[in-house]
Amino acid sequence: MSAPETATPATAPPTDRFDLFVIGGGVNGCGIARDAAGRGLRVGLAEMGDLAGATSSASTKLFHGGLRYLEYFEFRLVRESLIEREQLLKAMPHISWPMRFVLPIHPEMRFENSTPTSRLLKLVMPWMKGRRPAWLIRLGLFLYDNLGGREILPGTKSLSLDGTREGAPLKDSLHRAFEYSDAWVQDARLTVLNARDAARWGAQILPRTKVTGARPDGDGWQVDLQDAETGETRQISAKALVNAAGPWVADMLNGTLGRNSEAGIRLVRGSHIVTRRLYDHDKCYFFQGSDGRIIFAIPYEQDYTLIGTTDMDHPDPDQPPEITETEIDYLCAFASEYFREPVTRAQVVWTYSGVRPLYDDGASSASAATRDYTLRMEGSGPPLLSVFGGKITTYRRLAEHAMDHLAEHFPTIRAPWTAGRPLPGGDFPVEEAEHRIAELLKAYPFLGPSGAQRLFRHYGTEAAEILGDASSAADLGRDFGAGLSEAEVRHLMTREYARTAEDVVWRRTKLGLRLNEDQIAALDAWMAEERSRQNNLT
Repeated sequence: MSAPETATPATAPPTDRFDLFVIGGGVNGCGIARDAAGRGLRVGLAEMGDLAGATSSASTKLFHGGLRYLEYFEFRLVRESLIEREQLLKAMPHISWPMRFVLPIHPEMRFENSTPTSRLLKLVMPWMKGRRPAWLIRLGLFLYDNLGGREILPGTKSLSLDGTREGAPLKDSLHRAFEYSDAWVQDARLTVLNARDAARWGAQILPRTKVTGARPDGDGWQVDLQDAETGETRQISAKALVNAAGPWVADMLNGTLGRNSEAGIRLVRGSHIVTRRLYDHDKCYFFQGSDGRIIFAIPYEQDYTLIGTTDMDHPDPDQPPEITETEIDYLCAFASEYFREPVTRAQVVWTYSGVRPLYDDGASSASAATRDYTLRMEGSGPPLLSVFGGKITTYRRLAEHAMDHLAEHFPTIRAPWTAGRPLPGGDFPVEEAEHRIAELLKAYPFLGPSGAQRLFRHYGTEAAEILGDASSAADLGRDFGAGLSEAEVRHLMTREYARTAEDVVWRRTKLGLRLNEDQIAALDAWMAEERSRQNNLT
């Protein structure tokens, strides 16, 4: 089997017969669809809402190895994540980029006094309570630098906070820090670009399409689909199914798919707050709390700071995840332990929450093993693979492992191929990003520096395709506000599956932070008219 090095991808004509059908349009589902389509399978994917409409647009938006998982001895998970971190940077240098993290050494980084036995346990298992001591952090960072064969990202260094820009926004009691590397990623764009690349290899991507039933039919499946907007129904057949429904994976398995599985998930709600920019440099802060938890404070969308995340049980996947007043207060108080100026509720301009589906294997809820993904093949009937858990850093490897499980049912599929292969717009070296932004600004000076940066960080080399031969902003059509042009929205509608203003301003971009309600309503109305016009043409 050979990888698709010389294959010519092309969008396949609509079909009702698939080799593999994926349920769920989050990052795992879209990643599996892309991998499978590039190996030569006829692939379909159905998502009941918008792509990345749930967990995959509500992460902390980091490609990271999971530094804190080292203390749970999850070395395999951390190593795989660290290796993937650099693979992904190479494949999507427009929507992902290196970021330095400043981890202040808190003066109270010591374990609480107790019995000699409990103090020893806390040295061996420091997640039990309190902040980690400096020596343990440095040991963890040494492992973090060396477990994954780091090539692109710089290693850890010690940092003085006295009289430095990193220390300026922090309390005077903080004098030292460690600085290490991870990477930022635009999570919803990652998901959509995987779907686009899957379609480039012939996959059918069906957003707003609900799987209402599925049943074995000979050696394959008959699957019932319903268009969420029109109510129209459709039936397709597939040799194998992948259940990548995220928070709904157990409900899909035991309900729609009619399996009586004991596999379950624990739903955990992670919430974030966004404030006006709290400091004037481009590094992230990693803060440790006295309760043993950590949060990040991250430069966000040029003018904001993202703070998160909480970790609360969530009872029902159908209940929309929303931050509570208690969680807002918790994040403000946590950040205020470190920042010189207290973070207050009045500074919060936006919040978002997502539900992480953690595989419930009966282990302690404190175990980091539940943070890893689990793939389960059902033991009887046509091939059915369910995906439990996972995180964005390992989505590509998860897709490869999913295909490993399914390979025996498709003996002619090609070899793994996605490592380092660019997503749409990412066909340039990591180190050229700033040069490419400068070139875009030179070609289209009317964008201004911030506009050129935003467009390139969203679309990469495809930004020039959106802008075309425009010599002024007026040439891009209607301006919906904050630099969002008609040309950009048309691209999002025709190439990236956007249907509504919410899809545009809160997932494919974050311009909802800059647009007011009237502007968003006007955009939504224009998009509805554009959809109607396109439907009439066809």
